[in-house]
Amino acid sequence: MSEQTVEPDERSHAERYGPVADWTRDFDHADPAYNRNVHAVWDGLRDECPIAHTERYGGAWLPTTHDLVREVAYDTDRFSSRGVVASLARPDIPAPVGPAPPITSDPPFHQIARRLLLPPFAPKQIEPWEDEIRILCRQRLDAMGDVEPGTTVVDAALDYAQHIPVNVISRMLGFPLGDDDLFREFVHDTLEGVNLPLDEREASFERLDTYIDAQVLDHERNPRDDLTSYLMKVEIDGNPLSLEHVRGSIVLLLIAGIDTTWSAIGSSIWHLAQHPDDRRRLAEDDDVWTFAIEELLRAYAPVTMARLVAEDVDFHGCPMKADEWVLLPFPAANRDPAFFDRADEVILDRQENRHAAFGLGIHRCLGSNLARLELRVALEELIARFPNFELADPEAVTWSVGQIRGPRSLPIRLL
Repeated sequence: MSEQTVEPDERSHAERYGPVADWTRDFDHADPAYNRNVHAVWDGLRDECPIAHTERYGGAWLPTTHDLVREVAYDTDRFSSRGVVASLARPDIPAPVGPAPPITSDPPFHQIARRLLLPPFAPKQIEPWEDEIRILCRQRLDAMGDVEPGTTVVDAALDYAQHIPVNVISRMLGFPLGDDDLFREFVHDTLEGVNLPLDEREASFERLDTYIDAQVLDHERNPRDDLTSYLMKVEIDGNPLSLEHVRGSIVLLLIAGIDTTWSAIGSSIWHLAQHPDDRRRLAEDDDVWTFAIEELLRAYAPVTMARLVAEDVDFHGCPMKADEWVLLPFPAANRDPAFFDRADEVILDRQENRHAAFGLGIHRCLGSNLARLELRVALEELIARFPNFELADPEAVTWSVGQIRGPRSLPIRLL
């Protein structure tokens, strides 16, 4: 997986841009202030400038209403998916395949590539993972050691949330479980390193590609029943997938399958640490869980996807140029008061909840069944073990940078 630069200047992010002074004309999704304050940023933009713009990253746009996000997501002719992580560069693999099919694929290839991945993520294939996920969660809770109520502080992100999807996707792919820390580095490099000097970013991609190629080679020599072997066996028009296609799909599963889910788990814990009434209701009312999971996903959806403008277009008065980025903040769409009643509130038993946490349009997340299962089991086990907890220090919570929003450090005090 590699990228082509659109800017010769390779200064660091801080040297190049500096902090954001005006989110309407100079937004930056990798500014640490963005994810930390993003709900307020989106609220302000909806009122003042529903489609923000920046010259950073070679030009980018940010629609913030549900209708605008939906319109771009469904318009595959004017907005290409060949690039989905907005950075200083552009993917060097053209449409319709893109570097990480099917998420980077445009029609008609997208439907072909997506169809290949649907069977392993069907509900009947995901449901049997529940026991394994529950065991994993209990092991992580056991690892917290002896707890002194009111005194013991643990990091719910580092010690708990970040371990669950890493372990699950490793098992699904048939990758070494001891490489968890390495996978976290891959996630950080790919999704948070969007403003790194281009030579550093390219080196991180080469490191990821080398690792995956080694795993594919190991599967060739030692075939087994897992997701990597599945990708190596499936065919398109009677032909096996190319190494580039196999590698790209694994990149998608490894990166997207990890960060999105641990961010959703962490954000949900962050909410519950501040809302004891919601914790109590989850502990006492089994019937509310189905609604609660969907509501937490709506309120704290982690994923902003990106598109590349396919050709110059006037979009609601905005002169978008070919190869500029358009960020699709599905979490902002979920908090649009024109689409959701009491959009800024978490209502655990919200009945009507057509949220966009898993995306809109042709790229709706094919791993949604797995993500829901991991989120539900992680919260169930945490609350069953520790029904009462609070933020140890709200100022100590740190958030990711970039398009996937979730707490990177989340100290909670167990009560």
